[in-house]
Amino acid sequence: IACANVGNLLLGRALYRQREIAVRMALGVGRARLVAQLLVESLVLAFLGAIGGLLVAQWGGRVLRALLIPQVEWEGAIGDQRVLLFAGATAILAGVLAGIAPILQSRRTDVAAALKAGPREGYGHRSRLRTTLLVMQAALSVVLLIGAGLFVRSLQKISSVDAGYDVDRLVWVEPHLRGMQVDSIRRRLLRESLMDRARRNPVVENASVALTVPFSTTYSDDLYLPGADSASKLGAFIMQGASPSYFATTGTRIVRGRPFSAADRAGGPLVVIVSQSVADGLWPKQDAIGKCVKTSSDTTPCREVIGVAENVKIGSFAQDWDLVYYLPEAQLGENHYSFFIRVRGNADEATEALRRGLQDVMPGAGYVVAKSFREIVAPSMRSWQLGATMFAVFGGLALALAAIGLYSVVAHSVVQRTHEMGVRVALGARRADVVRLIVRESLGVVVVGVVLGAVAAMVSGRWVEPLLFGVSPHDPLVLAAVVLILPAVALAASCVPALRASRVDPNVALRSD
Repeated sequence: IACANVGNLLLGRALYRQREIAVRMALGVGRARLVAQLLVESLVLAFLGAIGGLLVAQWGGRVLRALLIPQVEWEGAIGDQRVLLFAGATAILAGVLAGIAPILQSRRTDVAAALKAGPREGYGHRSRLRTTLLVMQAALSVVLLIGAGLFVRSLQKISSVDAGYDVDRLVWVEPHLRGMQVDSIRRRLLRESLMDRARRNPVVENASVALTVPFSTTYSDDLYLPGADSASKLGAFIMQGASPSYFATTGTRIVRGRPFSAADRAGGPLVVIVSQSVADGLWPKQDAIGKCVKTSSDTTPCREVIGVAENVKIGSFAQDWDLVYYLPEAQLGENHYSFFIRVRGNADEATEALRRGLQDVMPGAGYVVAKSFREIVAPSMRSWQLGATMFAVFGGLALALAAIGLYSVVAHSVVQRTHEMGVRVALGARRADVVRLIVRESLGVVVVGVVLGAVAAMVSGRWVEPLLFGVSPHDPLVLAAVVLILPAVALAASCVPALRASRVDPNVALRSD
């Protein structure tokens, strides 16, 4: 798009210099030398643009990294030789592409005709290539804007997905003993001390032990039904060990039955809670409460299903509901557990204060790691955030370039057609007629580009579809918005030169050459 835009501006400049070029050629300057001059001018612009682009990338890259990918380390645009080489190669390619249009125009220059012609002659023929470049700009802008709209819609969809947790109010805490050897009794006492300290914090609403952390770590273990082999056909089952307060803490609802209680302890009746997806898969059209299920192998004792929890996402927002079942942590023995803490406000604001408070409980050189659950979930949404951000940025740049390109073409057209506008006004045309003429011609070019761009976006949609979430690549809202936005921008860009054309003084215009 930038090459088409700059090429259009350079072509307009070449048309303005056509007499100068004809004079040079009449004085003996070869076409090859003129082509070299035009190419050097284009390359100088490209390299100046590359330097400016590197500076923008150096600053903008830091902003994007801080906002979207803070865990990625890089040297920046200027400190990486590969980036500099790529920028140099791109500058050369851009300079050549942008310079092609004026070069082709100069090679077709008829010296005798150009020396005799006035600037008003042959404008319609000269503008065809510029119009083609403008149509290409509009078409490519449409493709980028549709891509931006699709990714923004995907991000909206993914952000509204209910993962089965109260994400914004959860803090994940993991204690580390830093190599200290602690027996099971002291480990449990430490766990209870941490839970007690957390609950005494005024911002804490609830706290729970958890064996794994959704969107970070999982523990897969099979389920078996007595006298049936249907369980394995459903897919992989994910096990979560939890304390009685787990569901109240995470916000995962129990839709039938009951959550774990203090009675579900070691040596007590074996129990299990299954997610809705597991209940529907193992016991379709039946009530799962009271059913018998075995874990790990078909030789283990039966566990009674005491509750059905709502479906949750464990590893990815893009996948279907995971098959999850929950076991009371007291019946699992000693494992490396972490904690979920539910706060009354925003988890991001409370995380550091919670970490400092729990650090006082840790023995010796032990330490506590604390993160908001939103921070843990964020990488699963990052691809859509990156897509929406980058497409939106590039779509905005494309829109700006298209507006600048259209403005420059229309403004140059008005200058070239000053005599024509003077004649029209002298013959009785009103200012509104002149404005309507210029705007209609500009919108006609843009509409052609919009149609071609929409067709290209529709055809290429099948390659983009796997990257989207809950949005069709042919989403009618996105298509309608882009189809309205670009002509509106084109209308605004063409109004200023159109108004300028309407103010032409016929006496001045008719006397001009």
